[in-house]
Amino acid sequence: MKKTFVLIVLLVLAMLFIGSCVSGDGSRSSNDPAGFFSGIWHGWVAPFSLIWGFFNRHVRVYESNNVGWWYDFGFYIAVISGFGGLSLTRRKKEDEKC
Repeated sequence: MKKTFVLIVLLVLAMLFIGSCVSGDGSRSSNDPAGFFSGIWHGWVAPFSLIWGFFNRHVRVYESNNVGWWYDFGFYIAVISGFGGLSLTRRKKEDEKC
């Protein structure tokens, strides 16, 4: 029972932490655009931003106030390494011999 409670508290805290740094929340402006490292972070939290966007229409998956190509590059690296990279680490089943 105690382990379950601790796990729930940790999950809630993790969701609050991740949710506080989602992209497209209006914290960036043209004077302070999102850069390369923001692109990496926004790529990692993209699934959470997507889910949060269903409930809050002001949250977007992608930050529109960004520096351009460098933000896109960081975002793409994070999305590919976070989701597409999983298939690179899986073990392939050996062919079964008949």
